[in-house]
Amino acid sequence: MSVNPRIEELRRRIQKDPASIAFAQLAEEHRRAGQFEDAVNVCQAGLAQHPAYLSARITLGRALLEMGRHDEAAREFEYVLKAAPDNLSATRELADIEQRRRARAPQVEVKSAVEPEPPPQEVDLVIVELEAWLAVLSDERDSRVTRI
Repeated sequence: MSVNPRIEELRRRIQKDPASIAFAQLAEEHRRAGQFEDAVNVCQAGLAQHPAYLSARITLGRALLEMGRHDEAAREFEYVLKAAPDNLSATRELADIEQRRRARAPQVEVKSAVEPEPPPQEVDLVIVELEAWLAVLSDERDSRVTRI
């Protein structure tokens, strides 16, 4: 894996000043590079010192979303919207999560509609009717064999 000079520069900056808000930039660089776990770890460490840093929460939410951790991502975006109700990034990301949830929900409903479980009484009735029908067919066959 190639070394990203921007990530290295930001790491050095944070090593010099661990309380720096540059952690948000570092986390975003990790996220853009597809290093989602690193982005989450950097955000969580930085947010421990700067919990109200909203852009870092957006980055954290996006990294969590990429990892399929939708509930955790939604909590981050909701936090941002409580602090800044007009934040378009958080609004869009929450809408995306909701759309993903809705896309999964109908599949469950369709499956249950396509494969309903019949009530036990109906199954018993069908079995009784099939047995009676088979008995009639068997009697008819036996009577034909006897005539020949």
